[in-house]
Amino acid sequence: MKTKITVNNNGSLKVEGDLTVVDAQGNEYNLQGREVVSFCRCGLSKNKPFCDGSHKGHFEHNAVAFDLPPRKV
Repeated sequence: MKTKITVNNNGSLKVEGDLTVVDAQGNEYNLQGREVVSFCRCGLSKNKPFCDGSHKGHFEHNAVAFDLPPRKV
């Protein structure tokens, strides 16, 4: 399954697919077989980098897709 990332309104980044998540040192998080995880965008989660719902009522972002500018070469 191709990896899909959904930017949720007022919330997390939902990532679906065959996932491997590693920390800055390259150590792998044990996802316990999950194929869907949500990452914190607000900085309030007590379970970073994963979302624990702490953003509710404290984080606002209306996710609307747009085109990025061309890549710099």
